[in-house]
Amino acid sequence: MKYSILIFVVVSTFIYETHQCKPSATTASGSSAATRICSGELIFEDNFDNLNTEKWKHEITLGGDGVKPTLTSDFLGEAGLTSKTVNLGSSCTNSAFYGCERRGTIATIINPIRSAKLYTKGTFAFKYGRLEIRAKMPAGDWLWPAIRMLPKHDTYGEWPKSGVFDIVSSRGCTLHWGPRYNKDGYARTQWEKNKDEFNENFHVYELLWTPDSITFKVDDEVLGTVIPPQGGFWELGEFGNGDRESIWEHGSKIAPFDHEFYLIISLAVGGVSHYFPDNVANPGGKPWSNDSPKAATDFWNGRRQWLPTWNLGRNEDSILQVDYVKVYAL
Repeated sequence: MKYSILIFVVVSTFIYETHQCKPSATTASGSSAATRICSGELIFEDNFDNLNTEKWKHEITLGGDGVKPTLTSDFLGEAGLTSKTVNLGSSCTNSAFYGCERRGTIATIINPIRSAKLYTKGTFAFKYGRLEIRAKMPAGDWLWPAIRMLPKHDTYGEWPKSGVFDIVSSRGCTLHWGPRYNKDGYARTQWEKNKDEFNENFHVYELLWTPDSITFKVDDEVLGTVIPPQGGFWELGEFGNGDRESIWEHGSKIAPFDHEFYLIISLAVGGVSHYFPDNVANPGGKPWSNDSPKAATDFWNGRRQWLPTWNLGRNEDSILQVDYVKVYAL
């Protein structure tokens, strides 16, 4: 009897110790967030065996971005691009840049490309942790893939005051931060890796985000790390000259990256932002100008140059493909 009691006590102690939850600096919120966060544990995962609408929401807008490019003319007809009106009604999720309704004209056609954009706003956001994504970039001209994290709340103000993570895009990995839209300190926190086969094979992109530093990796190779100085990102950006006191003075040393962010998977096509400057090098040239009042029309009229590079209908080359997304607590 004594022997049996001794065994019971040892087994009970062992079970308690192996299941003890070690505290973590990581926080998470949303309908798909873990209810308990323990150091080192997986707190969010999707292997995309199917689209889990409990975790991912669709962006429904005419404002831009997406995942799989398709031709709008396949749905509206060629003439519909310059004559029809598209009104998304109550299903519209973003009205920015005339995102809920547009009318096609000869000069300003309706968005010539359709796509999809997924995000976890409201379902999952987190602060600090290790994010791992296995993905294959799309191939084709004028495609801009991006896997990003945006602030759950504009804690310090509108973009880029509250920070943005570009975990992977056509030009590497980047942090966006600054006191004004035209004073973004991203150039000090941007890293690139040239590799022709990023759109031929899957690669693992990783973000390690702690209260003291932010590190980007590709296939376990460190691309860059930022450890803010004592004055934080304000000092790193040398914003003191001509600007008021730090907008992050009440945050932590890692501010503005000290609050929760949510995930976005998107694929932009063309556009008049900084994605494709007018002097960009391309064998077929650039069929539109960023300052043209009919840039979308010019882009569409130049499709003989770019459409063959997408290989639509034959394979999935032009699609941003994501194998899995995993988030671990620190």
